[in-house]
Amino acid sequence: MTDRPADLLIRAGAVHTLVPGQDTQRALAVRGDRIMAVSADPHGLDHLVGAGTEVHDLPGATVLPAFDDTHTHLVFAGLGAQDVPVHQARTIPEFLDLIRQRAAVTPEGEWIRTTTNWQELNLAERRMPTAAELNTATDRHPVLVKRGGHNDVVNHYALRLAGITEDTPVPPGGTIGRDADGKLDGRLVDNALHLVEHLVPAPDRDQRIEGLRLASREYAATGIGTVRDCAVTPEDYAVYLAASKEGALHTRVRALISALGMTSAAQVEDLLDTMEQWRDESDPWLSVWGVKFGLDGGLEAGATEEPYACDHSFSGMLIWEPDAMVEAVEAVVRRGWRVGTHAYGDRAVRTLLDVYERVLERNPGLPAGTLVMEHGGLAGPEQRARAVALGIPVTIQQPLLHDTAEVEETFWGPERVARLFPARGWIDLGAQVSAGSDFPVGQFGAMRSVWGMTTRQTVIGVKGPEHAISYDEAVTLHTRNAARLNGEEGLRGALTPGRLADLTVWDQDPAHCPSGALRDLTPTHTFVGGLLVAASDAQ
Repeated sequence: MTDRPADLLIRAGAVHTLVPGQDTQRALAVRGDRIMAVSADPHGLDHLVGAGTEVHDLPGATVLPAFDDTHTHLVFAGLGAQDVPVHQARTIPEFLDLIRQRAAVTPEGEWIRTTTNWQELNLAERRMPTAAELNTATDRHPVLVKRGGHNDVVNHYALRLAGITEDTPVPPGGTIGRDADGKLDGRLVDNALHLVEHLVPAPDRDQRIEGLRLASREYAATGIGTVRDCAVTPEDYAVYLAASKEGALHTRVRALISALGMTSAAQVEDLLDTMEQWRDESDPWLSVWGVKFGLDGGLEAGATEEPYACDHSFSGMLIWEPDAMVEAVEAVVRRGWRVGTHAYGDRAVRTLLDVYERVLERNPGLPAGTLVMEHGGLAGPEQRARAVALGIPVTIQQPLLHDTAEVEETFWGPERVARLFPARGWIDLGAQVSAGSDFPVGQFGAMRSVWGMTTRQTVIGVKGPEHAISYDEAVTLHTRNAARLNGEEGLRGALTPGRLADLTVWDQDPAHCPSGALRDLTPTHTFVGGLLVAASDAQ
């Protein structure tokens, strides 16, 4: 690889390759989209410099691989880039005023959507707005307020358009909210979301591409070079393809095509038919990872073994019947795709392991990593050991816990919240565990996640400190382990010659950054495939 000059040379105070046992390097060269060479001597690669070589001489900087966010929703971030920014509100009147401002410049009858990355406990009123309150912002537009991926609130205009009345049957695995008087309050949960959302026109292709451009740049600016987008519809993926073709993506994307809302193998088979057109794609920037299932009701309705602290008659909900889910998962793996399943309560984790065990027994020889557990919420020692024995990788999301700890304590109580995402226990068992954010429920950011896993800090203090891990372990979960989860351990996750040149440059070594500053630390440069995709304003 030395027959022509490098395209990029970085001399740094430290290049941490993340190759076990390798000493710190001081120089790194890139040609095309690959790492060309590394050297322990800051000038050891100077012979690769040519007339066209871009040289960064950064003696105080630290270089690391670019990070993966192994469970996030970049599609939601892209949509939200141009939606009403209600995450900025601190009170319901402010929330409503933002919608009112958008209504003033939106033609009557057109839908108004909001961003999704907000929590009601961050509002002074500590609750969601109601349909009646949304009506005061506008009764001349249908309004869709999303919070995360499991909850909507809509105004009465939207309820009328959807034909939702007090007599509308509640879909299995869903909720149609009512107030204390039994009247519709505009709240829709899980499998009830589609009652309204299918009516919302998708933004046009150009708007969506621009949203992905903006959002992926924001991810890259925090040090993230690859996202595993965990709820992508076929329509969303078509937009991704167009965005990739236009060079609008600033991160690599590994998409999980969404089976959320489905409850039968027949529905999943139809989805798989649609996915056939993407089977042989080889674009290193964009590819289909597999299929995403949802097993339980998520933050507000995760299936638990013990009743909720706030309602002793409620233990969450399971969206799939186990026998039906076995058939559906088998349909996916028999066509050669992988499966990632949301499981957020301990009853959901137990049920998912039952399903996966049956699938493995009936389909011997499945490639390692075919079946993945997303979240593994409240997985106890026995369940963790069982997952490891079955060879089931798990993704965890400390930023989700950080941002929602107060909400979750309301539902589950402090003891169960402290047991969420036990990284220490997973690692000590030898689990294949990797990390992400679950944006929009948690905030994305490479070092935000690392900081969270090393401190177990949340919005209401430290929760479960015994589950904290070291800085090096947390970085590994976002780099080498993440690349393995995506089946790309030979391509990414470490800085060695021949691998993709996905790397981050930091003006200080994050390993030695004070804990209080680590949370918001961002790189000065993020390169993906040798291309500079994000740089700090100071550069």
